[in-house]
Amino acid sequence: MKAIVLRELGDVENLKLEEMPDPQPGSDEVVVRLKAAALNHRDVFIIQKLYPNIKLPAILGSDGAGVVESIGEAVDPAWLGREVVIEPGLDWGPDDHLQARGYRILGMPEDGTFAEKIRIPAANLHPKPPHLSFEEAAGLPLAGLTAFRSVSTRAKVQAGETVLVTGIGGGVALFAMQIARQLGARVIVTSSSDEKLEMAKKLGAEGGANYKNPDWGKEVVALSGGAGPDVIIDSAGGETLETAVKIIKPAGRIVFYGATTGLARNLDLYRFFFKQLTMMGTTMGSPREFASLVKMYTDAGLTPVIDHVFPLAEAPQAHRRMAQAGQFGKIVLKIE
Repeated sequence: MKAIVLRELGDVENLKLEEMPDPQPGSDEVVVRLKAAALNHRDVFIIQKLYPNIKLPAILGSDGAGVVESIGEAVDPAWLGREVVIEPGLDWGPDDHLQARGYRILGMPEDGTFAEKIRIPAANLHPKPPHLSFEEAAGLPLAGLTAFRSVSTRAKVQAGETVLVTGIGGGVALFAMQIARQLGARVIVTSSSDEKLEMAKKLGAEGGANYKNPDWGKEVVALSGGAGPDVIIDSAGGETLETAVKIIKPAGRIVFYGATTGLARNLDLYRFFFKQLTMMGTTMGSPREFASLVKMYTDAGLTPVIDHVFPLAEAPQAHRRMAQAGQFGKIVLKIE
């Protein structure tokens, strides 16, 4: 099979298209012939040596969709030939509240989805939502799961609430907006790009604020009707998290799944406890949550937002686009 292989860190140009041995399924495994795979910031962080415990060579990629080509002897034959989307997490464990010590994500150290084929446990298979193309389905797993856990499981967003999603344009943020709206919430967004704010409004956001404006927090409060949002979903950390504590409604919930701008060194703890706030960290999600995510997108006919589709051989160009942070939605590799 052909695969994108990383043998040296530092630059996206180190992603090379190579011939690799075809994978063979173990007893409880399957081989999926992939039709599409999607990028995540995790892939860029690995290339840039900003991820722990890197092992090379590696086939990156956590997200994929395709057709089951072969199965192990213990796998239900009904999976053979089915169109599937792949759950990206391995060995989460029995506790939905917290991943087990052995939990890991496809795409290093295990071979990932930037390849024509992948071997995975049959337990990681889910039927592809029939209304989605392979490219759209491939964009769903990692970012969609992170957003679902943030919005539904952790924040427990309710119909009628106002949710602020920061950094719209990134995959998780767009999924968070879609999921919150599906749960009946009003959604406000932030971005450093007025163009992205307008695009988000066309997708259902009720308003947005450009965080380059020093008074963006006041804009959000005004957009929320003067009381502030009930829930804030954030990946930036730093000053954004500090502002979140100031503008969120009393008894509000803040969920963050990243810290791209660093630590919140000036968090107003007095305001935090007087306002009776709840702050929660989160990452990825359990197999049960992934099944709920796929069901939600299937039942509601929701479609992931796709920014750009590249052929597999253009993986370096695709990763360069992600590293430049200009995308609005998921960047996908089409696998012929």
